[in-house]
Amino acid sequence: MTPDQITLVQTSFGRVLPIADTAATLFYGRVFELAPEVRALFSEDMAKQRRNLMQMLQVTVKGLSNLERLVPMVEALGQRHANYGVQEGHYEVVGAALLWTLAQGLGTHFTPEVEAAWREAYTLLAGTMQAGARMAADVALAA
Repeated sequence: MTPDQITLVQTSFGRVLPIADTAATLFYGRVFELAPEVRALFSEDMAKQRRNLMQMLQVTVKGLSNLERLVPMVEALGQRHANYGVQEGHYEVVGAALLWTLAQGLGTHFTPEVEAAWREAYTLLAGTMQAGARMAADVALAA
């Protein structure tokens, strides 16, 4: 990611934080609409899940400025998600839901440049999580 893209992601996320619970509600609603089968991966207490999502996004977005530190954390997140039953195809659904949610929450501030920056960030992060999930699978096979 370029420094300008990182700034766009971080600035636009700052606009989402005041509506964090609404954004998280929109996000999960969209995920479950696009892939109803993933609802079974979550507990009934979505309030806690929404808080966890927004906290994770906040740490991740801030961490884009220091990828050397962020990558191991995101790989570990991918390993945990693999243990929860997240499949490779779920990442595409989550990416689509994230961009849709940002468009809803940011309105006119969701410019083509902001969208491109978020796509780049999500591609980077999802790829890193998937690498972490593959590492977890390799460790499980070796055991």
